[in-house]
Amino acid sequence: MRFRSDPQAIRGSIAPLMTPFTAAGAVDHEGLTNLVRWQLASGSHGISIGGSTGEPGSQTVAERAEAIRTVAAEVGDRVPFVPGTGSAKLEETLELTAAARAAGIDAALVITPYYARPTQDALFVWYRTVCREFPDLPIVAYNVPSRTAVDLAPETVARLYRSCDNFVGIKETTKDFEHFSRVLHRCGRELLVWSGIELLCLPLLALGGAGFVSATANIAPAACAELYTAWQSGDHERARELHYGLHPLVDLLFVETNPAPGKWVLEQRGLIASGHVRPPLIPPSESGVARIKDLMAEGSRYLSPVDGFTLGGKG
Repeated sequence: MRFRSDPQAIRGSIAPLMTPFTAAGAVDHEGLTNLVRWQLASGSHGISIGGSTGEPGSQTVAERAEAIRTVAAEVGDRVPFVPGTGSAKLEETLELTAAARAAGIDAALVITPYYARPTQDALFVWYRTVCREFPDLPIVAYNVPSRTAVDLAPETVARLYRSCDNFVGIKETTKDFEHFSRVLHRCGRELLVWSGIELLCLPLLALGGAGFVSATANIAPAACAELYTAWQSGDHERARELHYGLHPLVDLLFVETNPAPGKWVLEQRGLIASGHVRPPLIPPSESGVARIKDLMAEGSRYLSPVDGFTLGGKG
């Protein structure tokens, strides 16, 4: 947790891990450890779990806490670890965030409470409550209105940033790119802003964003990490080349509901033993698999090597 005291160091490509399950549906901790090792070997700048790509809504708080402990143990202090600890219930959010803090995380990624559609004042109270409960832990908001039916407004982000010393950033998963700019304009570029929209990762860097938490890193971690480092080093042409080269893999992930297509790829490549997704999700359809194969072939040069990380079997 060496990055906890310096959240400004949490930058770059933060890989939001898919949660592997066994063919019978249990959380696969061996597969999860393998994915962390592969991500670190591939150059990811940080690790997350428990975001939308990790199927948190289909897991119990105890399962999510145990997965966080598994990842924390494997990551150690090599890169920042920023897991999702939010829920639609405040009590669950506080319980999971406390467990994650004890596991040694560097910051907590807290989703806006979904389904209830709270007002902006209610969202402010929600995040202020979490911040006050864990004053020694950096808190990052996770704004994903397509899944939660509520949008954390730039004005509310600025209000939180001014009011809570440990409110340090936001993962913006909205296709409204003006939203990114307005958040940074109101808060200043000291606020850490990550893109959760794959095709807005590069544009956000031009605005001064901290990086991205992109599902594409699940299958192309090295290319995602290089996109960030190329931009930061001034090789903007290489960054653009990677941005456009990753298009087919971005499309692959959303052929059907994420993370089912990506898990299919991870299983086929031997990184996890089973591509199982929990209800209400289902595995990709026959037509979906055909499309996934086409896009996988199109973007194959950007898939990261898996040598030394295959599990040697499928569930």
